[in-house]
Amino acid sequence: MPDIQNPIAFLRSQFFSVPPYPTKKYTGQTIIVTGSNVGLGLEAARHFVRLDAAKVILAVRSLEKGEVAKESIEASTGRTGVVEVWQLDLSHYESVKDFAKRAQGLARLDVLVENAGIVTFKFSMMEDDESTIKTNVVSPILHSLLLLPKLRETGAKFNTLPRLVFVTSFVHWMTEFPEREEENIFEALADEKKARMDDRYNLSKLLEMYGVQEIAERVTASSSKKGKVVVNHSNPGWVITEAMREWTGLQMFVFKFFRAILARSTEVGSRTTVNAAEGGEETHGHFLDDCTIGERSPLLQDKDVQKRVWSDLAEKLEKIQPGILQNL
Repeated sequence: MPDIQNPIAFLRSQFFSVPPYPTKKYTGQTIIVTGSNVGLGLEAARHFVRLDAAKVILAVRSLEKGEVAKESIEASTGRTGVVEVWQLDLSHYESVKDFAKRAQGLARLDVLVENAGIVTFKFSMMEDDESTIKTNVVSPILHSLLLLPKLRETGAKFNTLPRLVFVTSFVHWMTEFPEREEENIFEALADEKKARMDDRYNLSKLLEMYGVQEIAERVTASSSKKGKVVVNHSNPGWVITEAMREWTGLQMFVFKFFRAILARSTEVGSRTTVNAAEGGEETHGHFLDDCTIGERSPLLQDKDVQKRVWSDLAEKLEKIQPGILQNL
């Protein structure tokens, strides 16, 4: 069971707040959902297809699993010729870049949902970052910045308001983030001797949210560029997934017990993502909790810490893709 700062608010949300069933149409729109062969991403993609999107791209690591997800969506919605399966492996920067290059050939891009992520308690390196940090923070931010010009282009061409949506979490309340005192935050997080893997997922969501807030602020500051884009992030709540599959024995038994009592179904949790994808300008830069503007942890509201995180992250992004910050 999650240990959060405000358990009463958490329990009220899980027991008494049910995100509304999505009904807004996405007719004619092209939508990308990362990590969409299972879980929240799959159910969000299913909603988008049901709601008349013209093209829904499942951005997944395994094409084989993506095809299975595509068949599931087509069977449940009765719509064929809408879903496409594209490969995206967030553990490799070149895969992220290749996906973005391919997406430049799309006629339009109306919604980009950065949903993919991992939960692991085992330290392992992927290129120059620990796996959780790379998959949950660096690669999604890189991916979104590479595709931001396409979102802007779509908005300008069709006089619409594209959305960049990140699936984040209430668990950002659960970390104290002592690594913020390090000289270089991301270098410290790549040091196995310093790694606090029991807190790594919580921290990764906090870091991602700092990035989302910074992107939103910079998109606002560059409003002179053609094509507006709404940038927001949403909390699906505690949802039934296989995220803690590494646990075994008593630990897993206790987790499954509380999950059965408290957790939302994956479909219900995915409604928050679809809601964020229809959010207007009033949601720009905001954390959406139960489909309304939510409360952020004090750490997330600390602008000095946000700027430190962004400074280190921006340096890393520029090394991966020189000039990428110009996309903001």
